[in-house]
Amino acid sequence: MRMNWEQLLCADRVRGKAKKSPLDLRTEFEKDYHRIINSASFRRLQDKTQVFPLDKSDFIRTRLTHSLEVSSFGKSLGQNVSEKIFREIKDETFRPEYKADVCDILQCAGLLHDIGNPPFGHFGESCIRQWFRDNMEKLEFEGKPLTEWLTPQMQADFYNFEGNTQALRLVTKLHHLVDENGMNLTKALLGTIIKYPVSSLEIDKKSGDIRTKKMGFYHAEADLFHMLQNDMGTHGRRHPLTFLLEAADDIAYKTADIEDAYKKGCITFERLVYELRKRGPEGSKLYDFMVSDLERRRERAAGRGLADPELNAVQNWIIAVQGRMIAAATDGFVDNYDAIMEGEMKTDLFAGHEAEAMMDNLGSIAFDYAFSTKPILKLEIAASNIFRFLLDEMVGAAINYDTENPQSEVQEKFMALISENYRGIYKFYAKDKDKAEKLYLRLLLVTDYVCGMTDTYAKDFYQELKGIY
Repeated sequence: MRMNWEQLLCADRVRGKAKKSPLDLRTEFEKDYHRIINSASFRRLQDKTQVFPLDKSDFIRTRLTHSLEVSSFGKSLGQNVSEKIFREIKDETFRPEYKADVCDILQCAGLLHDIGNPPFGHFGESCIRQWFRDNMEKLEFEGKPLTEWLTPQMQADFYNFEGNTQALRLVTKLHHLVDENGMNLTKALLGTIIKYPVSSLEIDKKSGDIRTKKMGFYHAEADLFHMLQNDMGTHGRRHPLTFLLEAADDIAYKTADIEDAYKKGCITFERLVYELRKRGPEGSKLYDFMVSDLERRRERAAGRGLADPELNAVQNWIIAVQGRMIAAATDGFVDNYDAIMEGEMKTDLFAGHEAEAMMDNLGSIAFDYAFSTKPILKLEIAASNIFRFLLDEMVGAAINYDTENPQSEVQEKFMALISENYRGIYKFYAKDKDKAEKLYLRLLLVTDYVCGMTDTYAKDFYQELKGIY
């Protein structure tokens, strides 16, 4: 059944509707925005890695500045697409007032999309996945390996750990301000940030369908996920606004990573032009124009007598590319509107568009010249040691936590270091559960705690406990 906008833009909250004050004229989605920016979890993004961990430069992006950029691009895409739906597609289910709602939802979703990421960027996710793959069978609880206690989905949740999945858990449970419902955000917003509406057992990277690329919810949030799907009428399909959120994220990081890599000296202007030309598809007028435009901007900057015409050219070119990509993503949504609303769209919005080559090449150049540099590799090796220590100690302590089984004094101290908030959330959801479910929730308690750390906190915490000064 085709999705409809009235359900998709559901403004209800998990906790239910609060009594509306006559003095508060904000929409529900505007209230979401204020809840997010006033949260400690959002503020922590200022000390989480985008590309360069623990960088002291004020011009290098963090997860916070990246999220603000995604939020901005998301709102722009919302404006473009809403206008197209209303005036060109003429979908009668899309009412004029929905335009503001779409923009607000995407603006909020951009702020949230990385909020569940652990310290040290995507490498942190890899460290968590690898640790559980290496250790799950070795660890025991009451004489049996953890793999004999946990269901296949419980195990797969850790083997396929994702920051995107953690984001849903964080905003719906871990942000304990009023009660166990977290930030208590609108259902439309929660649906938008679920990029992959499948469980860890349904991941299929070879399916050709983008929705099965990764998992979108833990076993612990399965009931919440299915309730959201039912209330919004998505039923296992991606929320249409998720495509726009993903496009905003892609535009933000693929362009920003190039700019940051250039500022850090990872790639020169001439090498950037060379790589763009070498990788470019033959016969693409748009691609050739964009590359030539980079050189023209340097010539203009030099003609103005600027001290660093190449930096000026790169920065201005990045802005121009972002504008082109926003237009391309808008076209991708409009051209595939019916497939998106039917839940049959299997690719991102750039697939098959002339702009796809530029997006792909910006990403591959950043990987080759920024992510693979020696300073990054050294920091990632250091980060792997931090994660290994934290998970070795914290999981070891958590296995027998809240049971009648004995813990060592050190293990008790490790569990006491976890915030009272997270421990309280664990106890609330563990109440009346069986041993296997409680064990699973204790393991999540550890990943919750580790993911809540900033880069600096994780490093300092590790050094303190290891006696390194």
